[in-house]
Amino acid sequence: MNAPLQGASAVPAQIGERIRVRGIVQGVGFRPGVWRIAQDLGVCGSVANDGEGVLIEAWGDAALLQTLLERIHTEAPPLARIESIERCEAMGLPPADFRIVASRTSTALTHVAPDAATCPACVAEIFDPFGRRFRYPFTNCTHCGPRLSIIQQIPYDRSNTTMAAFAMCHACAAEYASPADRRFHAQPVACHVCGPRLSLSRSDGRAIALDSLTFLDDADAACSLLQRGHILAIQGLGGYQLACDASSDSAVARLRAGKQRERKPFALMARDIEVIHRYAQLGEAEAALLSSPAAPIVLLQRLTGTSTPAIDAAVAPGMNTLGFMLPNTPLHHLMLRRMNRPIVMTSGNHSDEPQAITAADARARLGQIADYFLEHNRPIARRVDDSVVRVVAGQTRVLRRARGYAPAPLSLPPGFERAPNILAYGSELKNTFCLVRDGTAVLSPHIGDLEDALTRADYHQALADFRRFFEFEPQVLACDLHPDYAATRLARAQSEETGLPLHASQHHHAHIAACLADNRVALDTAPVLGVALDGIGYGEDGTLWGGEFLLADYHGFERLGTFKPVALLGGDAAAREPWRNTYAHLMAEMGWPAFAMNYAGLELFRFLDRQPRALLDGMLKQRVNAPLASSCGRLFDAVGAAVGLVRDHAHYEGQGAVELEAAVDRDCLENEDATLDYPFAIPLLPGSKLPYIEPLAMWQALFGDLILDTPVGVMAARFHRGLAKVVVKMVEKLASRISKDGAPLPQVALTGGVLQNRILFERVLHGLESKGFTVLTHRQVPCNDGGLALGQAVIAAVRQLQHS
Repeated sequence: MNAPLQGASAVPAQIGERIRVRGIVQGVGFRPGVWRIAQDLGVCGSVANDGEGVLIEAWGDAALLQTLLERIHTEAPPLARIESIERCEAMGLPPADFRIVASRTSTALTHVAPDAATCPACVAEIFDPFGRRFRYPFTNCTHCGPRLSIIQQIPYDRSNTTMAAFAMCHACAAEYASPADRRFHAQPVACHVCGPRLSLSRSDGRAIALDSLTFLDDADAACSLLQRGHILAIQGLGGYQLACDASSDSAVARLRAGKQRERKPFALMARDIEVIHRYAQLGEAEAALLSSPAAPIVLLQRLTGTSTPAIDAAVAPGMNTLGFMLPNTPLHHLMLRRMNRPIVMTSGNHSDEPQAITAADARARLGQIADYFLEHNRPIARRVDDSVVRVVAGQTRVLRRARGYAPAPLSLPPGFERAPNILAYGSELKNTFCLVRDGTAVLSPHIGDLEDALTRADYHQALADFRRFFEFEPQVLACDLHPDYAATRLARAQSEETGLPLHASQHHHAHIAACLADNRVALDTAPVLGVALDGIGYGEDGTLWGGEFLLADYHGFERLGTFKPVALLGGDAAAREPWRNTYAHLMAEMGWPAFAMNYAGLELFRFLDRQPRALLDGMLKQRVNAPLASSCGRLFDAVGAAVGLVRDHAHYEGQGAVELEAAVDRDCLENEDATLDYPFAIPLLPGSKLPYIEPLAMWQALFGDLILDTPVGVMAARFHRGLAKVVVKMVEKLASRISKDGAPLPQVALTGGVLQNRILFERVLHGLESKGFTVLTHRQVPCNDGGLALGQAVIAAVRQLQHS
C-alpha cells in the first residue's frame, strides 16, 4: 500500500451539478430555502426560477451535494410540492458564494401554487399592536396569501401579478430582498404604507355616519354592521362574498331573497375552532382541515339540543350538516375578531351565476342585496370559489375543488408521461376542465353549471387564461359523449377548426377513469368493476344512463349491469319537479289502476291524482319528452318525493337525495332488524338480458309504510340500507361471473355524484370490503361531475397512445 505523500491533504474533489426541481416550487419560498441550506453547508452556486421550475447550480464535494439534495427534500417550505429532481454535470468554474438570481423566462412547464390561507405567523402580526402590520388586512408571506387569484402570467414575479401597481416601501423592499426573511420574494408583500387599502361604503351611495359605529377601522366597522343585522358584500381573495349574521332570521331571509336561493344551504364562517365546537361535531381530521393552508368549507354533523346556540333554520333547511370554514385572509380574521357567533359567508352572486370579481359587476349585481360594500383596490385576476370537503370513512373527500387545492398538479400513473398534450373540456354541471402534459394533470378550479350563460362566458375566459397562463397548446382534445353539452359543442368546434383529434368518452366510463387516476392505478392494470351511481349521462346506445356497473379500465368498458330504466317525464323537468319521478316509477312498476286499488287512502295518491295525468300518460305511451333513464339520482328523487320531503319543486340539483340522507333515523339505521330493509331484486332486462336493480318490492314496502304512518326518518333509513345491500349484491353477482376458475376478485371503483351521500357510500364500501373486495374511492378529485374532465383526459391519453 502506498503511503500518502508528505504534505498532501485529503480534501475531497469539488464537482459541479445542475439540479432541476419540478413541481410547486415557485412562489412558495423555495429559492430562499435552498439558499439557507446552501449557506449552512458552505455550497457555492446559484438558484433561479424559470419556466420549468427551479434550477440550482451547485459546487461542492459529492457528499456535500448529496446532503444538499436530501435537505431540499426534507426542509421544503410548507406550500411546496416536489415532483421530480434531475441532476447532471455543471460546466464552468464555481462562483465564490451562493446566490439567488433573477427569474429566467422560457416555455412554461412549471405549476402554480393555489392560494393559501393566512399562516399563524402573519395572524400574530396583524394582532400585534406594536408591529408595523397591526390590523393590516393584506398581510402575507411566502407561506401564505394569494397566488392564483392575483397571477397574470408566469414566472410568478410581482410584475406579473395584480400587485404590480403597488411600489414597495423601503421596509417591505428590505424584507423582500433578504433571503433570511420569511418574506423574501413574497410577491404580494405589502403594508399600511405601500399596499392595497380597504374601504367601506354604503350600497346606496350615501355617506356613512362614522360616529354611529364604534370601530377601529373599516374591517372592525364591518363586524359592527354584521352584528346589527346588515348584509355586506366583501371583496374576498378570489371574488366577492355576501355575509350576514347567521343567527339573524331577518338578515338570512333577506339574503336568500336577494340571491334568489330558496333552499340550498349557505356556508358559514366562524372566528375560530372554539366557536364551531358550539354548533357542530368536530373530529381531529375536520379540525386539521379547517386549519390547513387550503382552509376549505368542511361539512360537519350539526349539533342539536337545547344547549346548542341558535343558528337561523333558514341557513341550511332540511339538513343535519353545516358547512363551516375559518377565516382564510387577514381581512376575514380582522372582521371576525369581535364576532362570537358564525356568519353566513356565501358567494357574491345570484343563484347559479358566477361570482362577481370587479367592483362594477359587484355594484350592478349585488347592489340590491348588500347594505354595505367592504372593498379594496387590488384587482382580482381570476375567480376562485371556496372548496368543499367532507371526511367520510376516515378519509378526506374533496367535493368541490377550488381555493386551496386548484390548480395544484395531480401526478398521473407511470406511462402517462408519454401522452401528448391533452385538453379535456369537462361536463355540463359542476364543470372543471383539465390540462394534461408530461404525466401530470392540472384540473381547473370549480367553474359551475354551463347551463347559465354567464357561467359559460366565465368558462371560456378561464380556458383562455389557463392556456395562456401555462403556455399550453393541446395536441388532443377530449369531451363527454353527450352531443348537447356546451363543453362538448365547444370541443367539437375546436376540433373542426384546428384539425386536432377529439376523443369523446361515455360519462360513467369517465367517472370510473377519474377514480382510477385519483388512485394512481397503473395504465395497464386489469379492468376494475366500476360502480357509477349518478344522475344522468349519455349512453353509448343513445339512451340515458345513470346507475351503472361497468367492467372498465382506461382503454374501454363493458356494461355489465344497470338500474331499471324509467321515463324522465318532461325530460329536464323531472329533475326540477321530483314528483314526476315518483309517478313515472309507479307507472313503470304497477300502473295507476293497481296503485289506486291498493293505495287510494294515501295522501300521495291524492297529490298525484291532482296532476295532469292524462297528459303524462300520453307522454309515456307515445314516448314523447319521456326518455328512459337508468338513473340512480332520479330514484332518490322519486323516493324523496313519495315520503313528502321534496315533492313539488327541487330548488337545487340533488336536493331530494340530500334531504333524504339528512332525514335518516340514525337509531333505525344502525339497530333495526335487517329484515325490514326495503327489498330490491336483480332480474334481467328483456332483450339485452342485462342484470338490473328492480325496485318494485321496495315501492310496495314503502307504500305499506306510508299506510302505517311510519316516520320519514325510518323509511329513509330502510331505503338506504336496502339500496346499499342490493348494490353490494349486484357487485357480488357480477364479480362471480368475471372471476371464474378461481381468478382473483376484481377491484371495485366507487364513483358518481350519488356517492356524495355519506350513508350510502359507507354502507356500500363496508359491505364490499367485508366480502373481500379491494375498493377504490375518490379523495383528491370529486366523485361528482367536478372530476369528470380528469377521466376524459386519461381516456383520451390512452386512446391516443394506442393510435400512435
